[in-house]
Amino acid sequence: MAHSDWHYLELLDIGQRIQSKAISSLEATQAQLARIGHVDGTLKSYATVMAEQALDDARRADKEIAAGGVRSPLHGVPIAVKDLCWTKGIPTAAGMTIYKDFRPKEDATVVRKLRDAGAVILGKLQLTEGAYADHHPKITPPVNPWNKAHWSGASSSGSGVATAAGLCYGSLGSDTGGSIRFPSAANGCTGLKPTWGRVSRYGVFELAATLDHIGPMTRSAADAGAMLSVIAGVDPNDPTASLEPVPNYLAGMTRGLRGVRVGVDPNWNSNRVEEPVKQMLAAVLKVVAEQGGDIREVRFPDPEQIIADWFPLCGVETAVAHESTYPARKDEYGPGLSGLIDLGRSQSGLDYQKIVLRRNDFRGRVQALFQGIDLLLIPATAVASPTVAQMAKLGEDAELISALLRYTCPFDMTGSPTITLPAAFTQQNTPIALQFVARHFEEELLVRAGWAFQQATDWHRKHPAL
Repeated sequence: MAHSDWHYLELLDIGQRIQSKAISSLEATQAQLARIGHVDGTLKSYATVMAEQALDDARRADKEIAAGGVRSPLHGVPIAVKDLCWTKGIPTAAGMTIYKDFRPKEDATVVRKLRDAGAVILGKLQLTEGAYADHHPKITPPVNPWNKAHWSGASSSGSGVATAAGLCYGSLGSDTGGSIRFPSAANGCTGLKPTWGRVSRYGVFELAATLDHIGPMTRSAADAGAMLSVIAGVDPNDPTASLEPVPNYLAGMTRGLRGVRVGVDPNWNSNRVEEPVKQMLAAVLKVVAEQGGDIREVRFPDPEQIIADWFPLCGVETAVAHESTYPARKDEYGPGLSGLIDLGRSQSGLDYQKIVLRRNDFRGRVQALFQGIDLLLIPATAVASPTVAQMAKLGEDAELISALLRYTCPFDMTGSPTITLPAAFTQQNTPIALQFVARHFEEELLVRAGWAFQQATDWHRKHPAL
């Protein structure tokens, strides 16, 4: 296989080739850096390319592999991380101009775990300001590689674009209201939002502490499982990281969907949902049934209030996260993040406590729903593929805001794990995606369901022509 054909291989595939010494990590890393140099000037997915360090790490990986020491399926594989994850000595700006010169003195726990697994980190991926909805006015947003007129997602936009465009073999994203799922859906990637607390948040710039999730964005469910196996687990530096043991997410992957109870709410999945998304879901249901899934009709708890509550709750927690710089340096903030913080600072103690109580109530209702099902099948968003022009008017369009958040932020409020999978294309040749949702800490089932769907379809193997 020629170097020019490597960039769209899946993570586990390139890893197997590197670890079997069919190709070297150095060759793969050089090829990725060359492609970044050739393509990313247009796509703008990277905030910082760590070329020298990546090449050194690749040489080290090759020496270790040659000596018979394979650390993990990620050993020697070039990946990238969202630029809100601390990287020792490397700028970590979190999409903000305030932190453009910040160079952490240590790695975030997720970065350290990736390094310990032998992964080669190519660089830091661009994101929205502070990981909220909009890119800072002074930062050029990453460009959707399928169609530049369409949205590339938020806030892990760079992660979605780079993974889809063959500029890394997998990436880290974060999700507070949908920001692993939005860019995964928009760019045709597989995104795994773990259970809240499954992955340490230490050394990851905070947007909203009780809503933030860190997870992998890849080209397949198997790749996502491999990355999650590395980054998940207990962390003495993050007391909120779960003590639950980390399973081998690939061990039971091939068991498929036979007998798995898959819940579907026909009304929720169709009300105010665009026709291409409805058609996608109908086709997915056929695949699930053919794979032996036990499809059960359910009624999902009304999420409208919890969606409305997400904004002030996120605002309060973001105001806490930015207390040292806001409002003292308000003039350095963009209008989107500034508006969210102002919303949070305007809430009273009574307002906040009512939201907390409603959140607990909603979480309990969702937990009860999963007594009768194993997975919930829903769209990633109600909008098939929003355009950049549509998103520029997001603040003026309450229906678009609702359509985007309807299937994402409720599961940040509950902390539930979800997997996003490409499942169709629009007439504009842009991806459309589904989500499976599971009980807390059942990411293994999500990987299994994703693997089964991707064995029966090839949507995840379609790539933009660049």
